[in-house]
Amino acid sequence: MVSCTEFIWCYSEMFRYLEEKDGEEKVIEFWKGISDNFLGNLREYIEKDGLEGMHKYWTHTLTEEGGRHQLSLYDDMFIIDMQDCPSARLVHQSGRIEPYDKYCDHCGHLYPPIIKEYGYEVDYDVISCEKGRCRLTVTKPEGVEK
Repeated sequence: MVSCTEFIWCYSEMFRYLEEKDGEEKVIEFWKGISDNFLGNLREYIEKDGLEGMHKYWTHTLTEEGGRHQLSLYDDMFIIDMQDCPSARLVHQSGRIEPYDKYCDHCGHLYPPIIKEYGYEVDYDVISCEKGRCRLTVTKPEGVEK
């Protein structure tokens, strides 16, 4: 079975191509399309179990992808501290390609919009794309049940 990580360089090159051809807006439109059409399983986890569902989703996803990360789940908050994202590492440290300079921005366009649909507040911060470091913090405002 071919791992998704085998396609990381292709993703980076495609993002660059879209931006060079039609501008950064086209790249963001592409990312939003992925979010809207291909992340139904994340929606199902959130709808069913809220913050705990997010924790389950990323426990599975990040374990499968590898890297070094810390997931924290509280009654009113879920946090991903990514210390070594395998995708960012491959793009930026492999030397195979010139990395797309906004590569890590895709996560901010894929996940926060979905999470916000369920009433949560989201902060996504790319600390260092070159080092594969970011933080996603989801908080549950009063009135959100799960």
